[in-house]
Amino acid sequence: MATWFISDLHLSPARPDIAHLFFDFLRDSARAADQLFILGDLFDAWIGDDDTSSFAAQVQQELRRFTDHGIPTYFIAGNRDFLIGRRFANATGIELLDDPTVIDLYGTPTLLLHGDLLCTDDHSYQRFRRWIRKPWLTRSLLRLPLSLRMRIANKLRASSKTQGPLSEAELAIMDANPDAVIHDFMKFDVEQMIHGHTHRPAVHQHDLPDGRQATRIVLGDWYTQGSMLKVTAQGYQLIQQPLPEADHCEI
Repeated sequence: MATWFISDLHLSPARPDIAHLFFDFLRDSARAADQLFILGDLFDAWIGDDDTSSFAAQVQQELRRFTDHGIPTYFIAGNRDFLIGRRFANATGIELLDDPTVIDLYGTPTLLLHGDLLCTDDHSYQRFRRWIRKPWLTRSLLRLPLSLRMRIANKLRASSKTQGPLSEAELAIMDANPDAVIHDFMKFDVEQMIHGHTHRPAVHQHDLPDGRQATRIVLGDWYTQGSMLKVTAQGYQLIQQPLPEADHCEI
C-alpha cells in the first residue's frame, strides 16, 4: 500500500491531455492507495464552487468516483484554486486541509503545504497573496455574478504562463527560500516536508540548526509529463508519466 501526492496539474479545458492523464491516474495507479493528497493548483483557475461548466463537472465526477472507492483524499489549496470550498468538497468527497498541515506519514511527522509561502523572495507575489486571501475580499469575489467570474477565469487562462513550462528566470523567482524552509522545519518540529508550487521536482536534504537533518520533497508540475510522489513505509519515489497525445484526448 502507498500514499500518493500530486500538485500543480493546472487543469483546464485548454489542456485535455493533462486532464486525461489525471483521470487515468485516478482510475488506475491511485486505486490501490492508502490515501491521496492534492497539494494545490489542481485547477489553472477556479472561480468558485458554483462553476457550472462541463469541465468542472467532469473533474468533480471523476474525484467522486475515486473517493467512493473508499480512498481518503485530501486537498490543500494553491494560489490558483484557493476559492475551492465546502460545496466542492461535498460534491467530490475530498477533505479540505489547512496550509500548512502536519500529518503522520508511516510514522514520520511530515509537513504538507502548497509551497508558495516558502517563496519569500517573490515580494510582489507575497503582498498579493496576503491581500487576495483576506476573508472579506474572498467573500466579495464569490458574490460577483458567475458569468463575470467565468469571463475573468477565461482571461486569466488566456494570459496564463502556466499553460506551458516556465523559464529559468521565472522558476528562480518562485523557488523556495532556504531560510523560509529552515524556519518551517523548526516551527513545526518536523524532519520531512512535501510541497509543490515551485515546479522543480527533487529531493533536498537540509541541515537544521539543532543538528538534525531534514528531507524536503518537491512535487513536479504536469505541463510536459505527469508528476507523482509515491510514499510507502519503506521509502518514497518521484514518478513521471508521459502525457497522451492531445489530439487523441476527449474531455
